[in-house]
Amino acid sequence: MDSYELLKEDTKKAVDFFNSFDKNAPIRLISHLDADGISAASLMVKCLNNANRRYSISIVQQLNKEVLEQVALEPYKYVIFTDIGAGMLDSIKAVLKGKEVLVLDHHDPELTQDGENVFMLNPHKFGIDGGIEVSGAGVVYLFASCLDERIKDYAHIAIIGAIGDLQESGGFSKINREILAEAVSRGKLKVIKGLRLFGAQTKPLHKVLEYCTDPYIPGVSGSESGAIQFLSSLGIYPKNGKGWKKVGHLTEEEMQRLVAGVIMKRLNEKDPEDVLGNVYILKEESHESPTKDAREFATLLNACGRMGKASLGIGVCLGDEKMKERALKSMLEYKKQIVNAMRWYESKKDSEFVTKGKGFMIINAQNEVMHTIIGTLASILSKSNELPDNTYILSMAKLVDGNSKVSIRKSGRNNEEDLKGVMGRIVAGIEGCEAGGHQNAAGALVPMDREEEFVARAKEILASLAMEEKVV
Repeated sequence: MDSYELLKEDTKKAVDFFNSFDKNAPIRLISHLDADGISAASLMVKCLNNANRRYSISIVQQLNKEVLEQVALEPYKYVIFTDIGAGMLDSIKAVLKGKEVLVLDHHDPELTQDGENVFMLNPHKFGIDGGIEVSGAGVVYLFASCLDERIKDYAHIAIIGAIGDLQESGGFSKINREILAEAVSRGKLKVIKGLRLFGAQTKPLHKVLEYCTDPYIPGVSGSESGAIQFLSSLGIYPKNGKGWKKVGHLTEEEMQRLVAGVIMKRLNEKDPEDVLGNVYILKEESHESPTKDAREFATLLNACGRMGKASLGIGVCLGDEKMKERALKSMLEYKKQIVNAMRWYESKKDSEFVTKGKGFMIINAQNEVMHTIIGTLASILSKSNELPDNTYILSMAKLVDGNSKVSIRKSGRNNEEDLKGVMGRIVAGIEGCEAGGHQNAAGALVPMDREEEFVARAKEILASLAMEEKVV
């Protein structure tokens, strides 16, 4: 059997393991707080609801020994981890020894061997790259749809998770592609070719262009007046009567002019036509809703998680309209926090909070920026024109317990560096540090008494990596 057939067989084993759980006993469900983790939790919640199973759910930013030790003290015999857990398999086996544990994850695992009390469904067990081919939500979808055919009606939620985890790059790889086909065949999603412009469903057209950083449009991105002038030069008038035009208001001819104009603006870029791509539209969502476009849907889920309102994100995934209204308010608060973080950075980028070296920058926001927003700040900077391409951006902020949450990104639009590996090199040998993440976005938890050592090590590693690149 090939790797994909082996994964299917392992999915059936995961279902058998789950079916061995006492049907009258409650289940402890723990998931990650990003868009993929919330999508994964939503699929698992739907599955448990369909089976009339009782459960208690927690959404966490990172799984560590403290979380496991807390779960160990709880009266639950059965525990399910979604989009989290693969990097802590050894600790799960040791700390949760008296419990039956199912891990549904796509991250690179610490171990690939299941334990007596632990079963992990993970594509990496069979040489399939979970960072590219399937998200955490996708792994839960494979499991849940094998257990319950009705879950196939929620295939679009797995696609939203994959988009949230940046797995869509001009299309999807094999497993995600199969899940997408299911979502399309069930009338949940349609895929159209168009401009890859975030906010196209909801924001005025000139604002969409102003805030467009990926792809970057010279003379337009970052400038409201530049965006308005650009549209006027194309014969597209930003106003629509008393209101502002949105992308959906454009005629076919205006859209063609806009596409050609954006490409012309980007002729000096490496790939000027990468503004065109797949747009994933959720057919059952109302026109101009923030949940109509799958990318915006994923951002809404991310906002809920970052603002401590993950339950609202789960409600949105399951179609609860009241939850959606409340989630949109969380989205506004999330945007405010991002604006505050950017303003803070602009005012402090030449202060002691920011260390700049050749090929890297370290932002230590301490208590000035929310720890759930610090990675978003690094991501925005990585896509802006502020830093030279291939600059490492390491950002840090304090958790409530005084420890630091760290994120790492790299500037530029065509990076293929394994940032999880880079973070692993930085934390290696520093007691109490835990690292995780993906190739293009990684993070760590650093104990407060190790922060100085961590920063010194980060400077050394990042400077040496930047130097290696220049030599190559």
